[in-house]
Amino acid sequence: MSLTSLPTDEGWLYLASVVDLYHRKVVGWAISNRMTKQLTLDAIKQAVGRELSTEGLIFHSDKGSQYAAYDYQDNLREHGIRQSMSAKGDCYDIASMESFFATIQKELIYREHFKTRAKARLDTVDYIETWYNSRRIHSSSGDLSPAEYELKYYTSLSESAA
Repeated sequence: MSLTSLPTDEGWLYLASVVDLYHRKVVGWAISNRMTKQLTLDAIKQAVGRELSTEGLIFHSDKGSQYAAYDYQDNLREHGIRQSMSAKGDCYDIASMESFFATIQKELIYREHFKTRAKARLDTVDYIETWYNSRRIHSSSGDLSPAEYELKYYTSLSESAA
């Protein structure tokens, strides 16, 4: 997880996101006009609520104060999630997250001029849920969208169980 910012005429908005590395799907996100620990907690809570199981997961993040906060680390432990913070100056642990942010910046944020925070929030949610997760293809998943790749995975599980 990491954060990115969205400029609006009303001031900044901050987006915290959680990406499932297997499917490349954004499984949790939160948007706020403040970059706080609560913003990141809201994103991880959404991710935990959407996923079937969290036991044994590894959560990669940078060393931001939001992710180092005791409440945040306690929340991860409560769900059996192990935290992995990247070493100083080492971007590889969160490279997929940075790739997602580069993509959303190129495909949405830098192309739009947001007059209001409400419009930026609406467009960001629409981008994540109806474009990025549902239709945007990824070469790392055989040119399938995250939703298609996830469906293919679960279909293969049910077929092998039958």
